[in-house]
Amino acid sequence: MKPTMMTYIHEEHATLAQILDNYPAAIPAIVDNSEWLLLATGSSVNAAVSAKYYVESLSDVRVSIAEPFHYEHFEKHNPAIRTVIAVSQSGESTSTLHALATLKKQHPVKTYGVTSKPQSELAKTADAFVLLDIGEERVGYVTKGYVATILTLMLMGLRHAREVNAIDEAREQQELAMLRNAINAIPAIIDTTESFFSRWEQDLLSSPRFTSIGYGPAVGVCMEMATKFTETVRVPSQGIEMEVFMHGPYFEINPEHRLFFLDVPSVARERLLLLRQYEQRHTQYVYTVTPGSSDDPHTLALNVDVPETVVPLLMIVPFQILAHHIAEGKGNNLPQRIFTDFGVAVKSKTKPGDYA
Repeated sequence: MKPTMMTYIHEEHATLAQILDNYPAAIPAIVDNSEWLLLATGSSVNAAVSAKYYVESLSDVRVSIAEPFHYEHFEKHNPAIRTVIAVSQSGESTSTLHALATLKKQHPVKTYGVTSKPQSELAKTADAFVLLDIGEERVGYVTKGYVATILTLMLMGLRHAREVNAIDEAREQQELAMLRNAINAIPAIIDTTESFFSRWEQDLLSSPRFTSIGYGPAVGVCMEMATKFTETVRVPSQGIEMEVFMHGPYFEINPEHRLFFLDVPSVARERLLLLRQYEQRHTQYVYTVTPGSSDDPHTLALNVDVPETVVPLLMIVPFQILAHHIAEGKGNNLPQRIFTDFGVAVKSKTKPGDYA
């Protein structure tokens, strides 16, 4: 049988555990403590946003993230940047490759290519190759590779922090133990999500519109939720930062709208809860995803105790599962590939993907 999104979602626990087992040997020691530029697009840029705040929390490094095509042709490069990290699971994203080549030619930068394909163009173009150690993922809607990208970038930040003595060995070991506990929670999160979907299946399948709302590190989760739902469910779906939503897009809400609030305990939680209470007056289809615990049937509680900077690694898993189940429930035959010539036709990829 062909692999599905669920095939790879069920492999996430073992894959991430293996990546953690290979630390620090498989992770480069970057000593630049000023500013890193991450170039990525699609799910890779969502993963970069999800990892950014964890990396920055460990040392003085500042992480800037840019869409490569726009950066190459319209942005003014900061000459102080000495480290450029290009992220592409396939290693064949043309905009990423072109932007990286241009930066290498015009500026004295050290470049790293993060990809799952050692023989890809990205691995050959970058000065150093960082393996996204996921084995195969032969489904076009990436799941396992997505969380592996987040963890790999987080570990690059952790090794960097230790290398420049921003943290000591004891703190490094604490972080690794915390990440191990987070990864070990994935099987239970999958089970919890399955129960949540079973409870609300008909309401979710009949939805004409989905929106997820969050803030801080959870914004990356919102971004990837929108990517996955539009790819698979194929109804209008958006992931939006809380303040952006509150300055205009809230006018769109109607009684048929399905809303997901990402309830991460942090500085803006009170406002998020006030917003949720307000929207519950205008649509009955309001759901919450939280890393903590809850008895509310409309809340998908992950029951994990991790810093808010690590929450994106786990909080995306429910949305991956919901995307698959809602799409299948709507009759979308995801294993049947569509638009197979798209990447080459519009020159977004150097060659077609190797899909099952």
